Amino acid sequence: MTHLLVLAGGFGTRLRSAVADVPKPLAPVARQPYLHYLNQHWLDQGVTEMTYLLHYRSDTIETFLQEQQDSGSLNIPVNTVVEPEPMGTGGAIAFALRALNIEGDFLVANADTWLGSGVRAVAAEKYPAMAIVWVPNTERYGCVEIGDGHIARFCEKNESKGAGWINAGLYRLHSKMFSTWDGMPFSLERDVFPSLAERGVLNAVQVDGEFIDIGVPEDYFRFCRWIESGKKESL
Repeated sequence: MTHLLVLAGGFGTRLRSAVADVPKPLAPVARQPYLHYLNQHWLDQGVTEMTYLLHYRSDTIETFLQEQQDSGSLNIPVNTVVEPEPMGTGGAIAFALRALNIEGDFLVANADTWLGSGVRAVAAEKYPAMAIVWVPNTERYGCVEIGDGHIARFCEKNESKGAGWINAGLYRLHSKMFSTWDGMPFSLERDVFPSLAERGVLNAVQVDGEFIDIGVPEDYFRFCRWIESGKKESL
């Protein structure tokens, strides 16, 4: 069983100039919300249950997910958890684990990131694990240094340029990593992953295929063109 927690509570402020009337995961792509393609892609990779972690305009995403289930296009269990206030990526996960009494391991993905593959590979890796992907320019993301199959170090955006490995936004984690949560917001990227890397325990899963984060207009429009071309163009 592959349970995927989907981080979908952000405000999407960088995309507002292009998509102002819906939250980022529902941005229109070839007459369908972005999540339509993302959900089908995850199903094709073997996801058997999804839990969406929501905040901003959560009702619109919940309505869309219900429509997908009613139509039969999303024929797996789908849960939603709405944060009362923004909790950060780590806090959102901890809040959902407590709200739904989730125990054991699970996958985490971002609702604004397309990754060509990786679900099965990350699910098969020992936790904690992070998917990484090679990109021609790491400047926007910050790079990842690897050694002996583990993440060795994260480079900040301001010290990263040129081709390299980056965090692909897909992880395998375990509920015990959040058992001492104090109820305060925190970030996986800033507060958890660097310390795991420093201890040499964050497993790296190298993933091939397309990668795009639709969080900025330029890449959102690039994804639209890719879908409209029948995925024949290069991302």
